[in-house]
Amino acid sequence: MTIAIVVCLAAIGLIWYLLFRKTEPGPLGPFPRKWKKILKKNVRYYRHLDKAERKRFHTRIQRFLQQVTVTGVETEINVKDKLLVAASGIIPTFGFEAWNHYPRLKEVLVYGTSFRRGDFATTGEGRNIGGMVGGGYLSGKLLLSKPALRQGFGSIGRNNTGIHEFVHLLDMADGNTDGVPEYFLENTYVIPWVEMMRGEMEAIERGKSDIDDYATTNKAEFLAVASEYFFNSPHKFAANHPRIFALMEHMFEQDLDEDGGIGTVKGEPVLKEIEAGER
Repeated sequence: MTIAIVVCLAAIGLIWYLLFRKTEPGPLGPFPRKWKKILKKNVRYYRHLDKAERKRFHTRIQRFLQQVTVTGVETEINVKDKLLVAASGIIPTFGFEAWNHYPRLKEVLVYGTSFRRGDFATTGEGRNIGGMVGGGYLSGKLLLSKPALRQGFGSIGRNNTGIHEFVHLLDMADGNTDGVPEYFLENTYVIPWVEMMRGEMEAIERGKSDIDDYATTNKAEFLAVASEYFFNSPHKFAANHPRIFALMEHMFEQDLDEDGGIGTVKGEPVLKEIEAGER
């Protein structure tokens, strides 16, 4: 009897190990030439990278797709769609050398059209959702509409739904989805950032800002909406919102206006001016 119990427990332990063990990422093969062409054609951010940065971007893409499943829901998805999903996640984190690729994210569900909040229906009225972070039974998943995903990379405007949703995941890293990503923002900058959000949300409501008015929903949406603009049209964003831009460069650790400095606009030390104003 004792032997039978031991054997049974051993079998259960083996099954548990096989199902839930943490596996190390496998080796990476050469980055397909076709993938490079797709990225170069469809991702403006990628086109601005130098040769070494592109190689690092390739590695990030491959690691992402090793660890996150991209699944079509009532639609067929192709390599382009998978690369755009991966790029949406890589772009906001590209400045973080040690980033571990969204450890809580297991799957991205790509719908063929916009869907309805609550029941995720893709037909009928009320289908106005282009992307969202899953919760409850959808925990560990991120939902995107394929048209919204493609449109975000198909223009040089302010909007990019894929980046928007992945920035929400970054905002959650400190345990609170509140528009203040303290995991990436030192205490020195928290108060300036909160004040900037408050002031710009008021400007949007008065019609005095070109940031999408969805940013006034709450501070978490302000961060996500501003990040779309920041990554999709950085030079325009820097020109129209230099203080916010400078602080976001520091937040994401990226020189997006390519002026040779993080936290600068046209070479001017905007971030240092913000720091001095807080002393």
